Amino acid sequence: MRSFRLAALAGLALLASAAVAVAQTDPFQWLEAVEGPKALDWVKGENARAEPVLTGDGRYKTLHDEALAVLSAKDRIPTPEFIGTAVYNFWQDAEHVRGIWRRTTLESYRSADPVWETVLDLDALSAAEKANWIWKGSTCRSPAYDRCLVSLSNGGKDAVEVREFDLASKKFVAGGFRLAEGKQNIEWLDDDRLILTRDWGPGSLTDSGYGRIIKVLGRGQPLTAAKTVFEGETRHVSVSPDVLKDAKGNKLVLVGLGLDFFNTAWFVVNDQLQTQRLMLPTRSNVHGLVNGRLIVSIQQDWVWKGAAYKAGSVLAVDAPTMLASQFAPQPQNRNLPRKPIAQVVFEPKDRIALDRDQIRVTDNRVVAVLYNNVRGSLVTFNQTQGVWLMQRYLGADNAAISIVSTADKGDDVFYTEETFLTPTTLKLGVGSTPLSKPIKMLPARFNADDLMVEQKTAISKDGAAIPYFLVRKKDLAMNGQAPTLLHAYGGFQLSKLPVYDPIVGKLWLERGGAYAVANIRGGGEFGPAWHEAALKQNRQRAYDDYFAVAEALIKDGVTSPRRLGAYGRSNGGLLMGVALTQRPELWNAVVVESPLLDMLRYDKLPAGASWIGEYGDPKIPEEAAWIAAYSPYQNLKPGVKYPLAYITTSTKDDRVHPGHARKFAARLSALGAPYLYYENLDGGHANGADPRANARRWAMHYVYLSRQLMD
Repeated sequence: MRSFRLAALAGLALLASAAVAVAQTDPFQWLEAVEGPKALDWVKGENARAEPVLTGDGRYKTLHDEALAVLSAKDRIPTPEFIGTAVYNFWQDAEHVRGIWRRTTLESYRSADPVWETVLDLDALSAAEKANWIWKGSTCRSPAYDRCLVSLSNGGKDAVEVREFDLASKKFVAGGFRLAEGKQNIEWLDDDRLILTRDWGPGSLTDSGYGRIIKVLGRGQPLTAAKTVFEGETRHVSVSPDVLKDAKGNKLVLVGLGLDFFNTAWFVVNDQLQTQRLMLPTRSNVHGLVNGRLIVSIQQDWVWKGAAYKAGSVLAVDAPTMLASQFAPQPQNRNLPRKPIAQVVFEPKDRIALDRDQIRVTDNRVVAVLYNNVRGSLVTFNQTQGVWLMQRYLGADNAAISIVSTADKGDDVFYTEETFLTPTTLKLGVGSTPLSKPIKMLPARFNADDLMVEQKTAISKDGAAIPYFLVRKKDLAMNGQAPTLLHAYGGFQLSKLPVYDPIVGKLWLERGGAYAVANIRGGGEFGPAWHEAALKQNRQRAYDDYFAVAEALIKDGVTSPRRLGAYGRSNGGLLMGVALTQRPELWNAVVVESPLLDMLRYDKLPAGASWIGEYGDPKIPEEAAWIAAYSPYQNLKPGVKYPLAYITTSTKDDRVHPGHARKFAARLSALGAPYLYYENLDGGHANGADPRANARRWAMHYVYLSRQLMD
């Protein structure tokens, strides 16, 4: 056994050494200079080669026009946001390309034809300031809800400029808060003070490029006068403030110190701006206050004061009893009743879990989305005599549920329900009773009469059962001839759900294509354990899961390698790079969008260091060896027959560096392998700054897929 271990370690060392050697001799590292003249000249050359192929195709105009009609349709559901007693919405269409921020009353919103009042016109603002402003949301002060901090992005970047805006006058506040562009996280501490993190100058950022120092800034103060409240270290991911309030007047100011992407140390800030550690598990998420109790979801098994809590549970905790100062033994009066420190709101079972990102609080309830084998329903939890009771609202089968907005006052909640073939419906839960009829319903965007949805299972390399959805023609002949697009993500505990996607429906399904979505490990479909199964050294499991679904589609006669395409973006773009390099024989089309691909340098590029908790640390030899085994950039090899790949990203992407995509394409070129590369100059990580840009993006995607899989 010992000799086997030594041999394994020696093998890892050799792999790591080879990986480091490749990284150190990278001939295309110059493409990481985002705005470098040489790099941009290369981008222009690649765009000039790809554009005629994709936009010159006879199908392009129809696909573009259909995509634009979907993205700019005026009968879309206007996404509601409660702000105070009003309903706000940010809206884009052909006349409002940058978009307008507008409002109406709840009563008017519930009508068939709401009467909207424009609050801020981004097209007019962009024209007046000769800027390329993209809306990134607002943070409004309570309880008056009279002023908001509006975030504006130049071209779609994560970095934003923040300005104070008056909702009554519909104008930016003269002399109000205004913060220059940066990646920043800001909350209202009170009417005249902000608690925030941002770039405060040299040494104030983490290695991941996020703020590490939290300060309090008063109205009229220069940034240099802001008072420091908390400091993290450069090795941490970030720090962020949160100000929580409940209906009974309780207030809790928190600081979250991101130890890595998934682990957070929590601190409470008192009235004197002093901090104390809150002894929550580091793998936990805070969702709000209800009746003075902090609502927390834990992503790890946890034992506290002799009580055990299961990963994936939601707890209501008594925060004051969990401060670090309370950790030491305290004298107790045994005659006084003890308040339980943590109450269980929800505990997961097998493949029944709450969506970690879909847990909200209202004045009296916890509202969440529950998935049973990737089938969604809305649930609420209400405390009765110290016990939290769950009420479940059943909807369509194979449905995806999304909480859109919860009321600032009361227990109202907007939520949507949709399936692959059923258009999105918006419902309003009033108090504890959802209305029986939808408030809004999206019109059908494609003909689904001859389509059906199946949920099936593939068996991965290690025997794990991997569910996937297949959307196909009812009368499909199982002869391997269906052009099929297989989509997945497999990371960061994010789930791929059965959502109604008009672009997929109109540009692919309606034209005879089949569409599959794989719920591979690394996602959050079944809670924390499903995610952790593909972390770091186990990353290959996610890729094996994806390949297993592809093989099942081929074995069942749905499709064949000639007709099978793969699509993924961001972490899903990494999956695409692995699909191309490890199993090139499985596909005839691979869309690699906004991808991570050079995994031996990902931690050195903007925001990359924040993902070490997901992938591992390339600076550690043993971990570099795991990564080198699958890193797509380093695993491109001469003499391999690769399918024609379509690689696309955005120059303005300040989350996943465009250098990944650029270098991968350049190495394919050096190997003489086929590919198409296109880089949007605007759009950020979302790769679409406005409906027209997004329509162009999707049309190019589906021209490529049609050429490869349907011709």
